[in-house]
Amino acid sequence: MYAIIGLGNPGRRYERTRHNVGFRVIDELSSRLNIGLTAGGEEYDGGAGTYEGAGFFLIKPLSYMNSSGIAVAQAVEEQSVSLAELLVVCDDANLPPGTLRIRRSGSDGGHKGLASIIDSLGTEAFARLRIGIGNPPPGVALIDFVLGEFCPEEEKVIQEAVLHATEAVLAILGNGLEWAMNAFN
Repeated sequence: MYAIIGLGNPGRRYERTRHNVGFRVIDELSSRLNIGLTAGGEEYDGGAGTYEGAGFFLIKPLSYMNSSGIAVAQAVEEQSVSLAELLVVCDDANLPPGTLRIRRSGSDGGHKGLASIIDSLGTEAFARLRIGIGNPPPGVALIDFVLGEFCPEEEKVIQEAVLHATEAVLAILGNGLEWAMNAFN
């Protein structure tokens, strides 16, 4: 049973922000595969499904980005997911807008949501799919940038990236992580 975790911040205020591209991928998967997301625990919303014979659980943490590890640890325990079956989808300010990067493991790369997950799980050994949002312009703090919304030109690129990332998640479920890394990186 895979756990696909999209990182973001709950609430309408954050819905279209750069930090919420992980939530947007979960929403796209939920819509495309007709999976409703309901309260899965105190700290997350989730829903289960299958794709090409692979069972999975979609998860949106409710603990806010910088405390994502709380929700992820709860979901991993409650859903009995091994680290080999965990995939975290998140934004990455170090990648050009729209670029996808799938990795089997790695550091947090300065991402506070990933840092929280690494701290809560006690390991970096889980897969992640990062979606590039680009760097903040000069004079704009990173926190203000990631909590800001995309301009219309950026939104077009990011919407395509969300759709592409959704295909990457489906490829992981259907063909495995290694295959998806070769196809989407």
